[in-house]
Amino acid sequence: MVTFESLVCGNIVRRHARTFALASAFLPLTKRRGTYALYAFCRLADDAVDRAGPGGRESVRASLAALRSQLDDALQGGFAGPVMHETAWAIRRFGIPLAPVDELVHGVARDLDPTDYRDWPSLRAYCEGVASSVGELCTHVFGVVGGDANRTSAIGFARTLGVAMQLTNILRDIGEDAANGRCYLPDDALRSVGLTREQVMARDVDVKSPAWQAMMREFVAQARALYREALPGIGMLAPDSRRCAQACAVGYAAILEAIEEAEFDTVSTRAHIGFGRKTKLMLSLYRVNDPAALVAGQPAVA
Repeated sequence: MVTFESLVCGNIVRRHARTFALASAFLPLTKRRGTYALYAFCRLADDAVDRAGPGGRESVRASLAALRSQLDDALQGGFAGPVMHETAWAIRRFGIPLAPVDELVHGVARDLDPTDYRDWPSLRAYCEGVASSVGELCTHVFGVVGGDANRTSAIGFARTLGVAMQLTNILRDIGEDAANGRCYLPDDALRSVGLTREQVMARDVDVKSPAWQAMMREFVAQARALYREALPGIGMLAPDSRRCAQACAVGYAAILEAIEEAEFDTVSTRAHIGFGRKTKLMLSLYRVNDPAALVAGQPAVA
């Protein structure tokens, strides 16, 4: 059923998540509505952090707490705006637990503090908070074959896919993040190529140097390994959701190709694959009629 609240959430998705907007065409309407609601809630939380100015951290923390409180009000039958109303509907409709919602809110709040990731495990913990939580939420909407017996495994694969997608974001947005005073690349990786995070945030980086190229190549390979690791989870999803999950994986993995085509320079530019190429990738999945074939691996992933 189309409601005013669902239209609001759909507009947010189409403005801010073009890959997912295309991928969601594979979902039945009720599940599409549920994922749109979850994305819109995530967008509100993310935007609250991105708007934080100097000295505004505590006010943003208060805003995040207010968002979470508004969701509770909506779940209890109150009305706290169209996004909260729609998110509460999705949580009730699909039996979504609140733990990954809280994990997401706490995860995005980490961006309020100076980014300081010592190594890959510390960066992965951040990726899990802001992206694995979303993968877990979506798994509840998508549904799982075999019920609760397979749900835990399917969620684990979805959380790995979230890490892969967030690492892809980080590699794509190095220059954009630097302009906002952030650097997510781990300290140990930067030290190995003779850089500091201060240099990256100042964009004082020789992207043509063999050391930078080698580091970026290694991170791209790591992201691809995560996509491969997550791929079997798609076969655990309900059949009517598998193409959407595969489309998200394929669409995001293709960004890694764009990073390579940019010769690993995502400091001075933002790698992207373009609407036409993205659409072609999505349309190619319509030719896959056997759901089991969707987990066999697409070129952009495998």
